[in-house]
Amino acid sequence: MRIDHVALYVNDLEGARLFFERYLGAKAGNPYHNARTGFRSYFLSFDGGARLEIMNKPDMVDDAKPLARTGYIHLAFSVGSAQAVDALTRRLAADGYDVVSGPRTTGDGYYESCIIAVESNQIEITV
Repeated sequence: MRIDHVALYVNDLEGARLFFERYLGAKAGNPYHNARTGFRSYFLSFDGGARLEIMNKPDMVDDAKPLARTGYIHLAFSVGSAQAVDALTRRLAADGYDVVSGPRTTGDGYYESCIIAVESNQIEITV
């Protein structure tokens, strides 16, 4: 068994799509729109076969997303090397994204950084 995809509701569907394409190499499939419900989505594909569905619909609740909470806390993307982690973290910081940790080696041996992006959701960048 394998996870087929993870889904993320967003308010700005096109902005989220552009973020994942620009910074993380996503390839967007065709947009989907259900005219009856207003639901819209894209499936984003990444190297290695991972997929992320980004979605929106009218009248969503957008609660605060504190970092220390239950539930899903981040999406992690492997960029292949410590140098790539450093470079992407610098690029995201220069583009105005909030780097909340790293780049650093964690206590369990991962080299990573974490940023806040895509409507206050945490993105982890790792080797």
